[in-house]
Amino acid sequence: MSNTYGKLFRITTFGESHGAAVGVIVDGCPAGLEVNAAEIQHALDRRRPGQSKITTPRQEEDKVTILSGLFEDRTQGTPIAMVVNNKDQHSHDYSHIQHAFRPSHADYTYTAKYGSRDYRGGGRSSARETVARVAAGALAAKLLQKYGITIKAYVSQVGMIKVSKPYTELDLSQIDANIVRCPDGATAARMISLIEDARDSLDTIGGVVSCVIQGVPAGLGEPVFDKLHAELGKAMLSINAVKGFEYGSGFEGVKMRGSQHNDEFYTDAEGNIRTRTNHSGGIQGGISNGQDIYFNVAFKPVATILQPQQTINDTGEDITLTGKGRHDPCVLPRAVPIVDAMAALVLADFMMRQQANKL
Repeated sequence: MSNTYGKLFRITTFGESHGAAVGVIVDGCPAGLEVNAAEIQHALDRRRPGQSKITTPRQEEDKVTILSGLFEDRTQGTPIAMVVNNKDQHSHDYSHIQHAFRPSHADYTYTAKYGSRDYRGGGRSSARETVARVAAGALAAKLLQKYGITIKAYVSQVGMIKVSKPYTELDLSQIDANIVRCPDGATAARMISLIEDARDSLDTIGGVVSCVIQGVPAGLGEPVFDKLHAELGKAMLSINAVKGFEYGSGFEGVKMRGSQHNDEFYTDAEGNIRTRTNHSGGIQGGISNGQDIYFNVAFKPVATILQPQQTINDTGEDITLTGKGRHDPCVLPRAVPIVDAMAALVLADFMMRQQANKL
């Protein structure tokens, strides 16, 4: 089940970076949801390679084909299968690493686990697999719209350049207004320059994607092992290159005292229970409290760099290895729709599970 995520709204992904295709099977999506291929395609277009000067030049249309589960643009309650064919593989770019263990890649660990590996672009360990997640996540996001739940991820930091404003002071409708997907235009320009500098230096750089989920009703999440924030963390940490996850006040919260950190409850003019602050990040006891859920996801610098590095081969010999091929100098702009997708899959699953929790 290592290729499957979710309990009731469940996905199983398949395919490799340089195989024939990547795809996903979605099971548990309720019947009657109106959705079409164009909506799925829009999400994939935000993730696809070759979309700007600061992403990999690999050219993939990432055109989705829906094989089952829809009839007249409505879900039928049956498994939904979607596939995206790979077209622009340059497998020869990877022949030099057939026997090499690239620094900070999964080459060694996959060999240790399985005894073999697909060295062409990393095979199953490649971020190419996230095409399937984004396709499924678009379906989940469509379902969440029925409940008034929206998800907005954006780039908040590249290297040491960081958005200084909290999300409440940003216009999140401007996320796609620039190629780095940062809603703060002035900061975005500096981020783009930094990414270009890393690219021109044959290097890479990392950063942070922040995400805000609004409209979540109180009561989602399970009280012990399947806490809502734990599942969000698991989902985000399953994304390639992710090295950290924090929600609410996160690590900054350790600087505060309880009297400062506690979120006091009150009843607003419409009779809704709310909190005066939201250091909890919309989750308490592993269960949503109806406030905004917000979190940060840290991405490391892309491991493939076009500079010589010292490593070993599969016989243990010391070698010098220089990266080849087409790679992102910074994964963040294309990671935004992946964070969106994984958040949507988590919330869609919990919405389905909540239906069975009380009469």
